[in-house]
Amino acid sequence: MYRVLLVDDETMLLDSLEVILSLNDMEIVGKAHDGVEALSVLEGASCDIALVDLNMKGMGGIELIGHMKKRYPETRILVLTTFYDDANITDAIRGGADGYLLKDSGKDAILGAIRQIMGGVSVLDPKVLQRLTTLVVSGNAKKTAMEDQTPYGDFTEREQEIAALLVEGLTNRQIADRLYISEGTVKNYISTIYDKTGIHDRVKLVVALKG
Repeated sequence: MYRVLLVDDETMLLDSLEVILSLNDMEIVGKAHDGVEALSVLEGASCDIALVDLNMKGMGGIELIGHMKKRYPETRILVLTTFYDDANITDAIRGGADGYLLKDSGKDAILGAIRQIMGGVSVLDPKVLQRLTTLVVSGNAKKTAMEDQTPYGDFTEREQEIAALLVEGLTNRQIADRLYISEGTVKNYISTIYDKTGIHDRVKLVVALKG
C-alpha cells in the first residue's frame, strides 16, 4: 500500500483524489492546499509519493519540489497540474519531479503513473512530452551545439550523434535506423552516456543535454 500526500489548492479535487486513491489500496497521509502546509504534514507523516499541483497561493509546487527533494529525497513526486508551459515543465523536472501529468489525464492514467513512478519509471503526459521535445529541439541541441557544451565535452563523436538524436526525441530503434547500427549498440552507447553524465533517467538526460 502506497502512502500518498495530496497537494492542491482545489478542495474538490483533493477530495476526489482521496476517494479514487483510497479505493485503489492507497493510504492518504495528508491533504495540503499549498507547499507550506504540505511540508507541515510531512513533519509528522512519512510518504511514498506526493501528487503536487504547481500553481498555488503561498508556496507553489516548484518551490515545494525543491524543499521536498532536499528534506525527503526518497519521496517520489508526481506533478498533477493544468499547466504545461516551457518554464513549468523544465523547472519541475530539473527540480526533481518524477512525473508530470495534466489534470485531464483521467483516473486510470493517474493510477498508472503512481505505480510506474513507484516502480522507478519516470512518467510524462503525452502533451508534456511533445512540448518538451519541441522545446529541446528548438533550443539548439544539435550536434554542433552539443560539442560546445563543456559538461559533455568528453563525448566521442558517435556519442555526440546519439545524444543529439535523443534530444530530438527519437527512440532507440529510430536512432539505430538513422545511424545504421544495431539497437543493442545504441543501448550500449546510451549506457555510456548515462555513466559520463551521472544521469540515469532518459527524460532528465534530455533536459540536461538541452543545457
